[in-house]
Amino acid sequence: MLPTQWQDCLSIPVVMAPMFLVSGPDLVIAGCKKGIVGTFPALNQRTSEGLEQWLQQITEQLAEFENQTGNKAAPFGVNLIVHHSNPRLQADLALCVKYKVPLVITALGALKDIVDVVHGYGGIVFHDVTTKRYAEKAAKSGVDGLIAVSGGAGGHAGTLNPFSLIEDIRTFWSKTLLLGGCINKGHQVRAAEIMGADLAYVGTRFISTQQSRAPQGHKEMIVTAKSTDIIHTPAVTGVPSNFIKQSLANSGYDMQALLSPGDVNFGDKLTPTGNDSSKAWQDVWSAGHGVGTIEDIPDCNELIDQMIEEYRQACR
Repeated sequence: MLPTQWQDCLSIPVVMAPMFLVSGPDLVIAGCKKGIVGTFPALNQRTSEGLEQWLQQITEQLAEFENQTGNKAAPFGVNLIVHHSNPRLQADLALCVKYKVPLVITALGALKDIVDVVHGYGGIVFHDVTTKRYAEKAAKSGVDGLIAVSGGAGGHAGTLNPFSLIEDIRTFWSKTLLLGGCINKGHQVRAAEIMGADLAYVGTRFISTQQSRAPQGHKEMIVTAKSTDIIHTPAVTGVPSNFIKQSLANSGYDMQALLSPGDVNFGDKLTPTGNDSSKAWQDVWSAGHGVGTIEDIPDCNELIDQMIEEYRQACR
């Protein structure tokens, strides 16, 4: 089921996934005006002061849109890293409270204290999960929605088939459920609903749009990449994630070692050797298996219009 607050403000059941170094106000605002939930990671702004500037921009422009058109914008959300390694968590959470951010997406930890704070001002909390066990732990914290990140999704993705992951979670979860992984088109959004999800969680398709903050090279690499060019590895961040093969090679990773079957000593074999400035996400670019059907870099508004029409056709 959809959150009560969202019943009448979505044109299509889609949440634009928060993507590190990619999502920003332009992408979020474009999505919300078109009726899909736009989100971004708090850490895409390097300081809490910068985060507040973005929150001001988003809330003011969406309010102006509603006043001028009489249409209700979709809600927006902020992704918070709930982990002791994030020194900004409390400061960024305080800003979410100040601006009454409608949706908070938590990752790397689901804490009841965080959920209670967001519920205190009327917001809702979704949490990323990749297995039933993680979903059960998150459910105990009182989150409002679970995001099933299945095999083939971009970024920190799981490995489970979406049919299996959705069924596993639905054995105990009756509230809002999102499905992420290779969803690019409106008929795939409808398919996610039929499988048991309430919302589709779409990331990679929005990287290669004009409003994306991704470097042009990242956008073009997505357009030219095939699904078989996506490598799932912990070598870059220490957490299994999906990255584009060519960006790994360009950043100096030992591709022979990276692609070798069996156990690999990541520290010894996979440290980049050809590019000392290589950084995860910045120089090593992420994407999901859905790249195989992405062939252009459209305006976000046009892309969403196309998805809406595809979704309507699939619902007939």
